[in-house]
Amino acid sequence: MSRFDAAEPTERRSLFIDAITAHRERASPFLTIEVDEGALGTDAETAELGVPWLQFADGIVNLDCTDEELERLKSLLSEFPAFKIDELTRPENADGTNARVSAKADPNRIAQFLEAAIQRVYDLPEDSKVWVVEI
Repeated sequence: MSRFDAAEPTERRSLFIDAITAHRERASPFLTIEVDEGALGTDAETAELGVPWLQFADGIVNLDCTDEELERLKSLLSEFPAFKIDELTRPENADGTNARVSAKADPNRIAQFLEAAIQRVYDLPEDSKVWVVEI
């Protein structure tokens, strides 16, 4: 993999596919994607849990959500029937909810889901930059 960021929907999906492929080829423990802090603006809800991130490993997408983001995630899942929430964890000493979503799909469909989550769960602009920070 030679690039680690993208700031346009088609480029992000391509980046996600490449990162998933590299993750699987390397048999790494997980793949982590973070939204660039510049995309956050001053939205208080987004800042509540810090920089949005998504992890992928063993067919599971892992992400932290506020209550509103969790509702948007549940709505998004209606468009991805092969994806479902496996586990929700609400730690007592942390804000928000950690969602583990099973993603039994090919890299292209997983990339589509990740892209949709960036824009719709986290309600970020279409031109938000993301980084693959760990493979």
